[in-house]
Amino acid sequence: MEGAKAAAELTAGGQLESALLQIMQQHHNQSIRQRQQTGNNQPIVSSTVVGDKNAVRSASRVAGHLVEAVDGGVQELFVNEKRIELEARALLGTITRYRKQTDQWLAATNAEIGDFENWMKIMDFDCKSVNAAIRNIHRS
Repeated sequence: MEGAKAAAELTAGGQLESALLQIMQQHHNQSIRQRQQTGNNQPIVSSTVVGDKNAVRSASRVAGHLVEAVDGGVQELFVNEKRIELEARALLGTITRYRKQTDQWLAATNAEIGDFENWMKIMDFDCKSVNAAIRNIHRS
């Protein structure tokens, strides 16, 4: 029984192999006919290789253009960033100078207000003294 099974498998394997060989021969014959009809005697493989090389070159050129565009944009951003940093530093210096000036004005103003308050107290005391003197003169 096992011998009959092995013989059936060999027969089936042989039929499968011959069918595959027949399919390959048909495909080969069809490709030869197509080449003759188009008048192109070059093998199909070489035209796809050339096409692949052209596609790779084109893709490389496109990638190069994209990199240049992105690099140009990045370079412009970098220049703008540096300019903004310089302007920010200049503004910081101006703000610091204005703060010092304002502090000086406040100190001067506070001193003047203090002087004015002292003058007002002296004037109040003098007025009270003059008033008291006039009352004393009036009573006498």
